[in-house]
Amino acid sequence: MNQRTPPGQIEIIPETAPFSQEQRSWLNGFFAGLVSLDNAVTPLSPEQGAAVMKGAAGDGDDGEAPWHDQTMPIAERMKLAEGRPIRRKMMAAMAQQDCGQCGYNCHDYSEAIADKSEARLNLCVPGGKETARMLKALYEDLEKAPAAVSSPAIAPTAPVAAAPATEPGRSRDNPAKALFLSRRQVTKPGSEKETWHIEFDLEQAGLDYVVGDSFGVFAANDLGLVDQIIAMLGASHTTEVNGKTLREVLLNDVSLSPAPDTLFELISFVTGGAQREKARALASGDDPDGDAANLDVLAALQKFSGVRPHPEAFIEALEPLQPRLYSISSSHNATPGKLSLTVDTVRYVIGKRKRLGLASTFLAERIKPGEQLSVYVQKAHGFGLPQDPNTPIIMIGPGTGIAPFRAFLHDRQATKAPGRNWLFFGHQRSAYDFFYSDELNAMKASGLLTRLSLAWSRDGTEKFYVQDRMREVGRELWNWLADGAHVYVCGDAKRMAKDVERALVDITAQFGARSTDEAIAFVADLKKKGRYQQDVY
Repeated sequence: MNQRTPPGQIEIIPETAPFSQEQRSWLNGFFAGLVSLDNAVTPLSPEQGAAVMKGAAGDGDDGEAPWHDQTMPIAERMKLAEGRPIRRKMMAAMAQQDCGQCGYNCHDYSEAIADKSEARLNLCVPGGKETARMLKALYEDLEKAPAAVSSPAIAPTAPVAAAPATEPGRSRDNPAKALFLSRRQVTKPGSEKETWHIEFDLEQAGLDYVVGDSFGVFAANDLGLVDQIIAMLGASHTTEVNGKTLREVLLNDVSLSPAPDTLFELISFVTGGAQREKARALASGDDPDGDAANLDVLAALQKFSGVRPHPEAFIEALEPLQPRLYSISSSHNATPGKLSLTVDTVRYVIGKRKRLGLASTFLAERIKPGEQLSVYVQKAHGFGLPQDPNTPIIMIGPGTGIAPFRAFLHDRQATKAPGRNWLFFGHQRSAYDFFYSDELNAMKASGLLTRLSLAWSRDGTEKFYVQDRMREVGRELWNWLADGAHVYVCGDAKRMAKDVERALVDITAQFGARSTDEAIAFVADLKKKGRYQQDVY
């Protein structure tokens, strides 16, 4: 509800200032009370108001982050952020909505960079190089920007005390050690995918979690890849770098994909001619040969095969090895001290060389049962079960998107939550790709899983997805929504999540007797109320 300035209250913030009526009303009251102003005070200009709002209410951010859609190309996100303060542009540059891999949510990461408490500009794993480049450019703009307008009437706030160090395993910067227990393949021979159920023992780490949280894994690089890189450098694996052997550093400390801009900068310093120009172009984000997207560290060394940087300079040019986050697929209430993940193994070929996903192949084949690894629990940002256990839930998770919903179901079973549960699961083929089929069918038989709706995209002559199944049962799905159900979506952001949301809008319009605009507003309201939650990537 819009609120105008109450009668008798002085208007310090003019109507032309870039704030909502609620913000104007609050600010007028705040500043009038703060400095005991009278009617002779000159209202602030829109520019001064914006500077004041920067400190008082978060840089004028409207809280909706309209530019921050991880499926949108970065150029479009940055265009939407035009005219916003630099720290808001930093948020727009980040490709994932609060995934947590950087150790922050996106808002807090941009704030930390802007106030210079965080010097690392390359922590946005989903955004990759293009986000890191944009953050670097914005940080340079921040350094050049004039000091913000300040008001002598406002006393400076006391400095915020440094946050205490977190307990081990509660952040990426302070991981704990967990025991790798086992893995079993949940896809069957004949599947085009290779998916594993991975289990850990958390007793020694002293960690717990709630369903909806994610698990950060520090994986080691593939030894074969490491030794190929050492050979390209013409070095020995025992060469000492920063008090360790070169092989140890390459295995555990640095990222080997993709090749960072700083590596191409280094190459440009130690070569000449056309090679130097090409390396400089790659370092600046250009793509002279059309292969930049495929250049990991080994491919970069092969591209400039005559160049052999000194091992120490080479290591300094690489990015730190980043942890990988996975949705937890177990419930602490159901299996205390144990945690599981559901992981697709990533393998693909470029040219004649096989490429490996870092953490997925580490978990699928390189780590052995009984070995320890560094881990942490990443708390979810607004993705979890309803507080009321009676609330019905609708879960939509094709492929490994089923992970948090397996956790939800086990948790509701362990806590005897009476709310109804409806799962939409899909994959390619029912014969090979029905993860946890025995578990889910048993839950269906017991009544815990009220409805199980399946969609197999390759079983028929036409592809059929979870959003198609949703439309088939749209009337009943709408009835669940009318009964207060919460909706959860987990999986691919670029296609599936958008298609699911579009289906939900269509179902709302058709069975909720609403126009398309009203249906869109209804779904948006579900999000604002926390009844529509997404864990997408």
